[in-house]
Amino acid sequence: MFSRNCHPTSQSSLFQLLTPQTWHTCQTWIYTLLVVALLQPQMSLAADYPQRSSTEFTARGGLPNFFKKLDAGEDLTIAYLGGSITAQAGWRVLSQQWLEKEYPKANIKGIHAAIGGTGSDLGVFRVENDALAHKPDLLFIEFAVNDANAEPTKIIQAMEGIVRKTWQSNPQTDICFVYTMTFRDSTTLADGAMKRSASVMEEIADHYDIPSVHMGYQAALLEKAGKLIMKTDAPMTRVSGDELNEAAELATDEEGRIIFSKDGVHPYVETGHILYTDALIRSLKKIQKTTGKVQHKLMTPMRADNLENAQQIPLISEYLSGDYTDMRREGSKRFQKEMKQLYRLAPGATLSFKFKGTEVAIYDWLGYDSSQIEITLDGQTSIRTRMDGYCTYQRLARLSVGNNLEDRIHTVSIRVLDTELDKRDILFERNRADYDKNPAKYTPHYWYAGAIFIVGELVE
Repeated sequence: MFSRNCHPTSQSSLFQLLTPQTWHTCQTWIYTLLVVALLQPQMSLAADYPQRSSTEFTARGGLPNFFKKLDAGEDLTIAYLGGSITAQAGWRVLSQQWLEKEYPKANIKGIHAAIGGTGSDLGVFRVENDALAHKPDLLFIEFAVNDANAEPTKIIQAMEGIVRKTWQSNPQTDICFVYTMTFRDSTTLADGAMKRSASVMEEIADHYDIPSVHMGYQAALLEKAGKLIMKTDAPMTRVSGDELNEAAELATDEEGRIIFSKDGVHPYVETGHILYTDALIRSLKKIQKTTGKVQHKLMTPMRADNLENAQQIPLISEYLSGDYTDMRREGSKRFQKEMKQLYRLAPGATLSFKFKGTEVAIYDWLGYDSSQIEITLDGQTSIRTRMDGYCTYQRLARLSVGNNLEDRIHTVSIRVLDTELDKRDILFERNRADYDKNPAKYTPHYWYAGAIFIVGELVE
């Protein structure tokens, strides 16, 4: 299938669309979704949850509105909501290129709504700002990998919330769940069973008649047949950004096996992502034949406590006190697409507010210039460090403050501490060279926050 210099043997391959373009996993003890799912042994949370049988796609109600507009050559918008695999310039870019080639009369706009290292628990809070605000005709949702160790109830709450938010916004928006894989679950997939997170999502897809595609199924079968290797031993260093689009030096190893990825998670653009895209194309061609309802209806929810009422509320200065800086007024463009507002809080500064509801979190980031913070929720205090061993750069994060709370008024106060962190010691040994090269980079101790996530409402 692949030659050593990575040229396709078939002229119809998607390789002709490709322009080749490191990963780093996110691990902090409050921001564990990706690392726990990918780098640690699979946990046994709800281990008895029934696994679905492997299949490349299930059409269900199809994508009737999307394909109707494609056939008519109309303007369309596709939003891609997911984690770092979707953030890569891989299946997201290639699938749009294929659609543009197949439907040249249609004007297709793609919305990059993926953030590395994040799962559906963040996606449900940001879907309106990052995806639905663009009025998509089709919403792809990719969170099975990053949700690998989330409790099934949490997955349903978040994923069902995303679905219901989408159809509350526009009942004509079609939705498609897409699943990817890692080296830890490829063998199980090839042997006939989907991982738990994907199996949970299939329950939601059944309930709402949403099509789903497992883009990794064929690649898993190739691995089982000895024709593909999921990863090499070479390390990667980042989880988001252009560095993910690293090119493989060879398409195959010395044994002639396709090299899927370097880390067993993030595919090379010209190998693993080609397989993902080919799987999606095969499935879309079959799903296209399914016609049905045009107005998607919100039936009785699977869980009454789903997160359809989750809100992302930009921070305002009224909630802040002490030494803080409005970074947007300072011209900062960091995470501008994701955060409408951004503040940098120095030691002693405080974020305080009240809300009525059941869950609260903060949209913030982890980084080399971050600090410790003190969180007080209804009088109970805890200390968090907003830096981890990977923080040679800055990345978006979800700071969980409280969940499964009693539905009443709660008081939140978050204070930036003046603790002098030994940041070199916090960094993993392989990243300490960056500290030694530029220690001044790590000298500041700030906390950056951009929005409040709540299930409920803010109160005075």
